[in-house]
Amino acid sequence: MITIRELKVEDYQALCTLWEAAGLPFKPAGRDREERIAQEINGPCSVFLAAEEDGELVGVVLGTHDGRKGWINRLAVLPSHRREGIATALVNAAEERFAALGIGIFTCMIEDWNESSMVLFDHLDYVRHDDIIYFSKRLYPDV
Repeated sequence: MITIRELKVEDYQALCTLWEAAGLPFKPAGRDREERIAQEINGPCSVFLAAEEDGELVGVVLGTHDGRKGWINRLAVLPSHRREGIATALVNAAEERFAALGIGIFTCMIEDWNESSMVLFDHLDYVRHDDIIYFSKRLYPDV
């Protein structure tokens, strides 16, 4: 049985293992280093959730918010547990937590190669916006 719970700092190694197994790029020397993840877990703007089965981390979503908009980030499920509804459960749980904070807009950004995520969010009634151009500026390559 899958349990959705808050991600803990102690989950860091399992989180990295999950990201690697799921093929999700991550930067353990930069934005995804343990100290940074711990800071975010303990911060006021994070909704970091884990899906667990028999003590094993099988899925994760890192959500953040700015007080008005909730962002679904870094959604990953172990390949051996895909197509079991875990990603949907994680997104639904993040949405519930955002809604409890009074946030009623849920968003995500998906890279153009990630077709499976696009299918998932379409299925979850997210509206695709092809007219939005995304800009970013990085102080360091691993940020």
